[in-house]
Order: sequence, then C-alpha cells, then structure tokens
Amino acid sequence: MQTTNDIRRSFLDYFAAQGHEIVPSSPLIPYNDPTLMFINAGMVPFKNIFTGAEKSPYSTATSSQKCVRAGGKHNDLDNVGYTARHHTFFEMLGNFSFGDYFKEQAIHQAWDLITRNWGISPDRLTVTVYHDDDEAFDLWKKIAGLPDERIIRIATDDNFWSMGDTGPCGPCSEIFYDHGEHIPGGPPGSPDEDGDRFVEIWNLVFMQYDQRGEGDRVDLPKPSIDTGMGLERVAAVMQGVHDNYDIDLFKALIAESGSLTGTATTGDNQASHRVIADHLRASSFLVADGVLPSNEGRGYVLRRIMRRAMRHAHLLGAADPLMHRMVGSLTGEMGNAFPELIRAQPLIEETLLREETNFRQTLANGLKLLDAEIVDMGEGDVLPGATAFKLYDTYGFPYDLTEDALRAKSLGVDREGFDKAMAEQKAAARAAWKGSGDQASDTVWFDIAEREGSTEFTGYTSEEGEGVVVALVRDGSEIETAQSGDTVTLLTNQTPFYGESGGQMGDAGKISGEDGFAASVTDTRKPLGRLHAHQIEIKSGSVSVGDLVHLKVDEDRRSALRANHSATHLLHKALRHHLGDHVTQKGSLVAADRLRFDFSHPSALTESQIKAVEADVNAQIRGNSPVTTRLMSPDEAVEAGALALFGEKYGEEVRVLSMGREADLDYSVELCGGTHVHALGDIGLMVIVSESAVASGVRRIEALTGEAARLWFADRDAKLKSIAATLKSSPEEAADRVAILMEERKKLDRELTEAKTALALAGDGGGGAQATETETIGDVAFSGKVIQGLNPKELRGLVDQAKQQLGSGVSAMVAVNDGRATVAVGVTDDLTERLSAVDLVQAGVAAVGGKGGGGRPDMAQGGGPDGAKADDAIAAIRSVLAG
Repeated sequence: MQTTNDIRRSFLDYFAAQGHEIVPSSPLIPYNDPTLMFINAGMVPFKNIFTGAEKSPYSTATSSQKCVRAGGKHNDLDNVGYTARHHTFFEMLGNFSFGDYFKEQAIHQAWDLITRNWGISPDRLTVTVYHDDDEAFDLWKKIAGLPDERIIRIATDDNFWSMGDTGPCGPCSEIFYDHGEHIPGGPPGSPDEDGDRFVEIWNLVFMQYDQRGEGDRVDLPKPSIDTGMGLERVAAVMQGVHDNYDIDLFKALIAESGSLTGTATTGDNQASHRVIADHLRASSFLVADGVLPSNEGRGYVLRRIMRRAMRHAHLLGAADPLMHRMVGSLTGEMGNAFPELIRAQPLIEETLLREETNFRQTLANGLKLLDAEIVDMGEGDVLPGATAFKLYDTYGFPYDLTEDALRAKSLGVDREGFDKAMAEQKAAARAAWKGSGDQASDTVWFDIAEREGSTEFTGYTSEEGEGVVVALVRDGSEIETAQSGDTVTLLTNQTPFYGESGGQMGDAGKISGEDGFAASVTDTRKPLGRLHAHQIEIKSGSVSVGDLVHLKVDEDRRSALRANHSATHLLHKALRHHLGDHVTQKGSLVAADRLRFDFSHPSALTESQIKAVEADVNAQIRGNSPVTTRLMSPDEAVEAGALALFGEKYGEEVRVLSMGREADLDYSVELCGGTHVHALGDIGLMVIVSESAVASGVRRIEALTGEAARLWFADRDAKLKSIAATLKSSPEEAADRVAILMEERKKLDRELTEAKTALALAGDGGGGAQATETETIGDVAFSGKVIQGLNPKELRGLVDQAKQQLGSGVSAMVAVNDGRATVAVGVTDDLTERLSAVDLVQAGVAAVGGKGGGGRPDMAQGGGPDGAKADDAIAAIRSVLAG
C-alpha cells in the first residue's frame, strides 16, 4: 500500500521529471489575496502570476499546498466528522503552466500519472468537460480512449472556472473515480450525482479567456493550466477505501485519540474521533503559520476549530486536556513533508494545552447553565436568543458551542434573537463611549470598528501583503475616494503595518494599487487599540473604498525598530539584575534611530553600573538565541514570571516574549505586542549614550543599536583621531597627553591667580586694579578697589587678605567682568557689632543696578549688571560708613 506521504512524493516527482519546478507550500495566510481568510486552493499562491501582476522565474510548477476551509464562504467546519470527505485542513496537489503548455499536455500528464504510474484502473474513471469545450472532449477520446458516455458534458458553472467578475477564466475538466455499485449514487450530471459512488479526484482548469466585462470575453495571449487534486481523496482511492478517514494518516491519528481517551473509535464515538483528528491538523498548521487563538478574525476561526475538537474530547470522557498530547503523532506523520510543524511543535503543544485548559472550565460552567435553561424544553424547541447571548456575554460560552451542544439534543437556537441582543449591547457600548469625554472627531473610528471589526495584523510574520480598502478618513470624516496630492488616513481589512503602541513607533512604507495608485505611508496609528490606520500621502493615481491594494513596510526601518524594541527588553532585565527588582519600566520610546527607557531608581547610575548593564545586554546579543512567542492569559503570564511593559493594554490574552538564556533559563520574559527580532544576534550591538534624571525616583537611559550604534562609535573614533592629530600624538596616547596638558593648565591658572592677587593687593596702577589709599572714615579704616577682568570667585580671598592687612577696618572690592560688576565687602571681627558687611554690600550692589546681596556680618557679596559704575559702588559704601 502506498502511504499518503508516498503519494504526495510521487506526484511531485512525476511533475518534476516533466520539467516542473517543485514549489513548497505557502503559509495558510494568503498575503496575496486579502479577500480570503485562508488559502483554500492550490492556485492561490500563484494568483499574481496568472494575472500577470508578478513575474515567475519558472513557466511550469507543481506543489502540495496546505489549505483550510473553515471560515467565510468556504466553510466546511460543521460537516467535518459526519461525512466521508469534508475537512477543515487538506492538501491540494497541483501542476501549473504559466503560458507554457495547455490542454493536450495537461490531459496527457493527468491520464499518464493516474493510470500508468499509480495503476488506477481506467475502467473506474469518468471525466467531465464544459458543455461547449469540444477540444477537451476530443482530447480525452484521443489520449484516454474513453467512450463518449464516460466523457460527460456539463453546462453549469461547476465546469467553468473564473477568478472573479473579471480576469482570467476558462472551462474545467474533472476526473471522477467510481467506488462501485455497492455505494449509492450516480455519475456527474445525473439525478443521483450527489451520492458518494462517483468521487471527483482531480480538476483541470483550462485558463484560456480574459473576462473584461458583461459578455465581453477575449482569448488570453498565453493560455495556462491550473489543476487541483485532493491528496486525501486520491489516497483513499489508492488505498482501496471509500472514506478519507480510513486512509493511513487519519487512521494513525484516530488510533492515538482512541488510545488516549480509552474509547472505541467506531460506532457512536466515530464522529468525535474524526473531528479531533481533522481539527488537530488544522489547528497545528495554523499555529505553525503564525495564527494564534483570539476573539476576532483568523484567530477566532482557529479558536472555533480548537474548541470544537475539545468539545468532542469532552464528549468522549477525556478527563484531562487531550489535543496537545497528539501533536507528536501528527509531526511523526507529516513533519518530514512540512518541517514547520517540527519547528513549531513546542508552541503548538503549549497553545493547545493552554486553550484546552481554559476551555474545559468554560465548558463545564456553560454546560451546567445550559442544562438548567433547557430542562423543560422538548425535541424541536428553540432556545431564546437572549439566553444564548447571556451565556456568551456573561459566561464566555460561544454561540456556536451552544448551537453544537443543542443540536445533539435535537434543539435549536434563535439566531435572530442572539444577533438582536448583540446589537443592543453594541449600541449601549457606543453610548457609553460617547459619554466618556473622547473627542467628537474620534467617533469615526468607532463607526469603522463597529462596521468592519478589528484590523487583522499580519506583520509578525511578513512585511508585505495585500489588503482591501475598508475606509478612507480625512478631517475626521469618511470619504469614498482620494486623489493624487491628498493626505488621508487609509484602513484595510488586514495589514503588515504595525500601529504605534506600547512605546513602539508606527511603521512607514508604501501602498500601491491598480491604475497607477501609489502612496507613501508616513505613520501608522492604532485608534481604539484595534484599528491600524495608515497616514498616507498620495503620490499618483487615486484610491477608493473597496480597492485592492499592495502594502509594503519599509523593511530597513522595521528592522531597526525590531532591534531597538528587543534591546529594550534586554535592557530592562539587565537593569533589574544589577540594580535590583525595584526597577520597573516607567515609559519607553522605540524609534528607528534610537531607544529610550525610563525606569524607577532613586539615584544616578555609576559609570561602572552603566558599563555592567551594557556588557550584559551585549553578551545576550552575542549569544544569538532565538526570540520565542507564546500566547497566555495575563494571569498565566505573570505566574510564568513575565513582566508587563508600560503603556500596553492587555485583554484576555497576551503575547509573551522570551529572549536570551542565563543558567538554562530564559533571560527576559515580558508581555509585549510589538514586533521583535527573530534572534538576538539581529540586534548587532547596543551602546548606552546617556543616563539622566526624568523625575524624582525615575531615571532615563538612551541607547543605540545596530548600525546607529556602529555610526556612533565611528563618530567617536573620528573625533578621537582629530584630537590626537591636534595634540600631535596617536589616539592611544591622546588621553595621557590631555592629562599632562590639564596639569600644565592648572599650574598656569594657579600662577595667574597668584599674580592677579598680588597686583590687586599691591594696587600698582598697572591697569589691573584701580586702588584707593587706605583712609579713615570716622574711626574706621577703609580700603576700596575696582579690579578689571578678575574672576568673581577670587574676590572673597582678596577681601580676606585685605582685612588681614588692615588689622581693623572694612575692605570693599568690585570685580568687573564681561560688563557685570561683583561687589564683595569684608568687616574685621572687632567691628561686626557696629557694622554689617551685608548692609554695606547692598549699598554697593544698588549702585551697579543690582538688588540684594547677602552673606555674614563679616563677609558679604552681590552683583549688578552695570560694571561701568563700579566706582559708584565704592563711593556708596564709603557714604554708608560716613553715616
């Protein structure tokens, strides 16, 4: 028996031998088609190549593409487990021609692979063609030798494919396998076609037209081929079973589910085991591709898938969380083909365990309440919508879970009543928000959020993607269209642009679209905490609500932001390590060119503390450990040792970032919704450039990382070399040379001060000092001098020396420097009871235009702006002494 892995490999190898490029599966999030929640067909990753928007390095390709159908219009969730072929996750095998070969080669390859390589009996095969596609009809007769009755013409859209209302389109040809007369059903196109006997295993799309409008269809210059074969379906055929859940892959997972629950996998339990096996695959691959459970968007669909499986585990009587224990079996089956499963296994297991642990509590509480509500209800009755909403709103019991639980009891739910209650709650929330004091202009964001829901942020895993414009805002109001030259705010249903929050600045970049639309994104904000609003300047063309646009983040700027944000986490931990656990974040700025980190600490850091913190951070950067992300409740995160970052708003779930290693433990564990490096080595280097006070008990560090840090060191080096050149020394000797010069400068300053003092005291008339002879005023000896160019700091020393020379008396000196006058007065101790230096100096200060002046009775000093009146200051002091 060929295993599922064998079949996948042989398909890819066959087309590789035919010259096709083997293209790895794209992630499940379709960044090139924002109209899709998940990739749901093998051709989606190649859509831009088919439309000509993107050039391909190859003209033919083959892939085994991961697909999910569990949200939006392509939603198989409710059927999974109860039918033979419905799945949330499946693989689509395909071969593609981008203008290379067309119908004849596509039909030949399909028939050759199925009948010759795989040995499927031609007698079991029937094909369909579009009713007017005579070319395909004739080719099937020629290549496969099929009789006319087994080449069925179908006139419906089932056999005509289109990418949309306009664009590439063309007829299809489907290959069906007949499982035998023992299974009810008829061939395609017959009244019994909905039976399970004839199963479509391969669809060949002949992309030969360009639909340009209503009734306007022209031939494509390069017709192309797009095929899709469900791996699970063809595996069932090749393994001789009718039911997809009987193939080797599912049998292994279902057996594991039965073993862990201790229950039979058939009979009444069959659907539950199938749901668990199928949903395990979908959940694991979604987590591996960057989706985490949440209450909106893709995360909500993932949560629905997980909870549906967990509900069935509960029905099987599983006493403890189950699904995380099955991940090892899944990676054993599919890890070789999809190594992302192995890489993400720890995250998948942890996410499933946490989700199931929380859900089991919700389930227990909700089912108890639900049972109480339906105790008097009979088969066919309907639970009031208001009751279902109360379970959802008050107790966290999801609507779909209520519906699922009641379906098993043949009861319904009033969906209309539930939606009405939901609308009433939103109206009440809106009224409360309007009364909260927020600016009236901000009402527009509430309108958009209520209508469109939250923006899906795809930027954790990509810096580029597609989006549909859901709103344009200018001057606080929504508009429908914006033109070249306009500055507006543009919102899309999904975006890789990070909106400013948690200290991290918003992303910048470019947005472009059809008909020459191009705009630069100058900033991205986050109104209401859940919309990502792009501030744009339109450079060319125009954009309207509903347009499809391409969004591209400035990668260099994003890389710098990531490095600075991750360095902030490392800095926080290093500060706590060296200063103590009292250190907590009080604010931050994560910009592209720098980072700023405010933290609680009572005193300035010493130079040795700064160097130690810097060394710790750089040691972690050199360690280059990967940065890991987990999703937890805030309480769980704090229990795990995570630190909450200033400025973040936390909901029911938080992203927990772990980075660095110390003694076999994570170095830093913090709650954070920002973007971060993949490995710490991406930061490159961190240097602290300043440390200062912000407020009482709050310090601030500013630092640089990566290229900014390198340039900072380069600038310092250039300055050092310039200094060394001026000193006529080498950079290595510059510090010693400067120390010698400083000592020489100090010596010269001392000598100059001594000379000035001698001149001032001598009063030799050399222009340095204007002296008065010692005179007697009343019975008090007095000396007064005006000294030009003297440093005011030297006045007190001179006055003290003059007092010593007088023995008994008053000395007054005025230093004139840069036009200002500084007055100092000294009174010998024997006279302080009669005379106060403070009174005398105030008289001198007033004469030079100053106010006040103070000190002690024996020594006082003050100053004024008018140095030209220095002599008047001496005269004023003399006048006071004269009485």
